[in-house]
Amino acid sequence: MIDIDGSYGEGGGQVLRTSLSLAAITGEPIRIAGIRAGRRKPGLAAQHLTAVRAAARICHGELQGDALGSTMLEFIPGGGVKAGNYIFDVSEVQQGGSAGAITLVLQTILLPLALADGDSHITLRGGTHVIFSPTVTYIERVYLPMLCRMGIKAQVKLGAWGWYPRGGGEVNLQVKGGCQLCGLNLLERGELKRVQGLAVATELPAHIPQRMANRAENLLRKAGLRVSMQALREKGVAPGAGIFLTAEYCNSLTGFGGFGRLRLSSEKVAEIACGQLLQFHETGAPVDEHLADQLLLPAALASESSQYKVAEVSTHLTTNAAVIEKFGLGKITVNQAERVVAIASDKT
Repeated sequence: MIDIDGSYGEGGGQVLRTSLSLAAITGEPIRIAGIRAGRRKPGLAAQHLTAVRAAARICHGELQGDALGSTMLEFIPGGGVKAGNYIFDVSEVQQGGSAGAITLVLQTILLPLALADGDSHITLRGGTHVIFSPTVTYIERVYLPMLCRMGIKAQVKLGAWGWYPRGGGEVNLQVKGGCQLCGLNLLERGELKRVQGLAVATELPAHIPQRMANRAENLLRKAGLRVSMQALREKGVAPGAGIFLTAEYCNSLTGFGGFGRLRLSSEKVAEIACGQLLQFHETGAPVDEHLADQLLLPAALASESSQYKVAEVSTHLTTNAAVIEKFGLGKITVNQAERVVAIASDKT
């Protein structure tokens, strides 16, 4: 059994998700102590508990410690990962429901299902656009297209928007099984082709997404960037608003966003998202801070070595690297000075 310290590094949920994915893929039983010890509320929240049970379900695993707030977990995979049709609902694990981010569940089970024999269809219910988590828009426009370059064939379709704190969103995920992962060489991003933006509001007046879109378009064009914005008013179970920007370079993709909240103007929401994008653009790097740690796991599972340059070497990145190495999948080197991540596959 592999023992994992959940308090290591940034001490967040990424330690848990990576460990669950790799346990399901390798069949190695794991024991995690100090789960999310670095967070204000340690232990398993609704989205983490859903991810735990989802990982166990796809490989008929056994669990101990799978309860809300638990800081200790044992996971013993029951065999190979089984492709199939699954439904995972974050709201079911917590009385009164939850807007926990379903994208975190998605990232836990995606690679195990992509490597399994057979295709899978997964319905995920809960929060689709939640602060401090990858949004479904980011998954659709950045994460999955980048993984497609590495051999992962998966698609998501947003069925219903789910904002914090109500949730109620739904996503359908299609995963092609039997994927063969290849390496990634991404040291230069090339010229910026375009920025695409989506400003959305549910159960709110139509002028709100339009104001976000107008402000973002003005800011980005003033900075000399080619931009195309779309403003939408959608239906949802509760009010919510946000803006999501995707920058497409010759060799890479990146995405940033801002969320509406009380006493925060539509224009300010757009300024937050644009500020993040412009700050990244100035770095010249091909891979943003968040994608940097999300690419580690597929790179470690690939049949070839990988290297890519990141905008920032975050604690998320170095923590994820340490967890992956505990499973003996290859050597990960992070050059802090050059901001280059190199993954030497054990299959080469």
